[in-house]
Amino acid sequence: MESTPNGKLSQTNDVTIYEQLVFQKQEMAVSARASVPTREDCWDQRTGSVAQTSALSLSLVPSDKNLFWTEQSEATKHLLPRIRDLALEDGDPDNYIAYYRRATVFLAMGKSKAALPDLTKVIELKMDFTAARLQRGHLLLKQGKLDEAEDDFKKVLKSNPSENEEKEAQSQIVKSDEMQRLRSQALDAFESSDYTAAITFLDKILEVCVWDAELRELRAECFIKEGEPRKAISDLKAASKLKNDNTEAFYKISTLYYQLGDHELSLSEVRECLKLDQDHKRCFAHYKQVKKLNKLIESAEELIRDGRYTDATSKYESVMKTEPTVSEYTIRSKERICHCFSKDEKPVEAIRICSEVLQMEPDNVNALKDRAEAYLIEEMYDEAIQDYETAQEHNENDQQIREGLEKAQRLLKQSQKRDYYKILGVKRNAKKQEIIKAYRKLALQWHPDNFQNEEEKKKAEKKFIDIAAAKEVLSDPEMRKKFDDGEDPLDAESQQGGGGNPFHRSWNSWQGFNPFSSGGPFRFKFHFN
Repeated sequence: MESTPNGKLSQTNDVTIYEQLVFQKQEMAVSARASVPTREDCWDQRTGSVAQTSALSLSLVPSDKNLFWTEQSEATKHLLPRIRDLALEDGDPDNYIAYYRRATVFLAMGKSKAALPDLTKVIELKMDFTAARLQRGHLLLKQGKLDEAEDDFKKVLKSNPSENEEKEAQSQIVKSDEMQRLRSQALDAFESSDYTAAITFLDKILEVCVWDAELRELRAECFIKEGEPRKAISDLKAASKLKNDNTEAFYKISTLYYQLGDHELSLSEVRECLKLDQDHKRCFAHYKQVKKLNKLIESAEELIRDGRYTDATSKYESVMKTEPTVSEYTIRSKERICHCFSKDEKPVEAIRICSEVLQMEPDNVNALKDRAEAYLIEEMYDEAIQDYETAQEHNENDQQIREGLEKAQRLLKQSQKRDYYKILGVKRNAKKQEIIKAYRKLALQWHPDNFQNEEEKKKAEKKFIDIAAAKEVLSDPEMRKKFDDGEDPLDAESQQGGGGNPFHRSWNSWQGFNPFSSGGPFRFKFHFN
């Protein structure tokens, strides 16, 4: 954009940019009133500059969808520092055209609140400027200032308006009267605690009075009474932007988020309240509570990420003590404790806590998954499958659920064959030392040399082979993982490609085997009486 040596906009770009700003928001062409000065009428022969752009149509008043419109074109951004000086550009503070020009720019940018004082100034300077009065009436109607808006529309009718302006003004007077009636009905319904009816009336009003902060706050109260906090939050957020220093709206938004269990958003909103008034008693008291709770939860989640499940459990127990009155925090805390117990391989505790969560929230997918994992550790495969299937009904695209279900089904099938954990009498989460200890005890007990009776010796041989195979699989990390995933590494049928299995051994292959050997070069021969 070019500028003159004195810093003012050049006449060509001045016109171009203003026209772009005006018409980029225009939805339909409306003929301007004949009495509104045209560009040619406003050409200043003395300065050689344009005093006003084309008249702004009523369609330029921002609609509801542009309530919080902030996007600006490059031209707009470049022009912003100059807008405040436009009214005085011609050196005449009483030039109503200059104020009207600036108002049109604000309207084109979606900054209707900034345009209102300029439109008022235009009307003060030129009482019969009906285009400005119509525009101000529209803005006042959107703000819910029905009496003031109706007054503007009635004065338009007394100012010798054009046919289109007269029709528009009459239409808006009818609309304003309708809004007055609906407002009265809404207030009566609210006072009589008929919140559903009040919401119905307020919905209709706010289709027209989209910038009325008080009506949005009233509808928010109705939503709260009707148990719809998220809809209340939406209205309160709008009210916080429509009314300056609206600490009450920020406080209510924060408390609603807190009740919903969203501590992070609650903390963010209460901080906005304290930015406006750092001495706000309710906001400050609420801020301390939310901050303490937020810190505990963040600390607990960090401990979970580090695998410190016992410490994380303790933190979540502190969360429940810090906020015992809001059930959402109790449920979420127990859900995370359930997760910690499951990951820490404490299946009995996990099943108990997860079941408490599922009594309150039967469709809680996280609790279902964690309880299913605990069931697997406890070898309760049917129960695990049931939990995974229930979870899958609510989240069929979750890969973890799908893999968990497949694993549970494999383990169930495997349990009907040979279970190495059961053979050694250890749990699925047993450490390697426990496995070796159990193996040595059983190998000594069931060594065939201990039995003289031929029938008992054959039975002992079979038992000893199973014990040795169990030790072979469970003491080897790779084979144990295969077995834990539902695949028997010593079962030829479960191996891809079929054929014989090198791990299938007869009793002869185990003869001379020392169950107490660590695999070194030394061998000991045992004699049993």
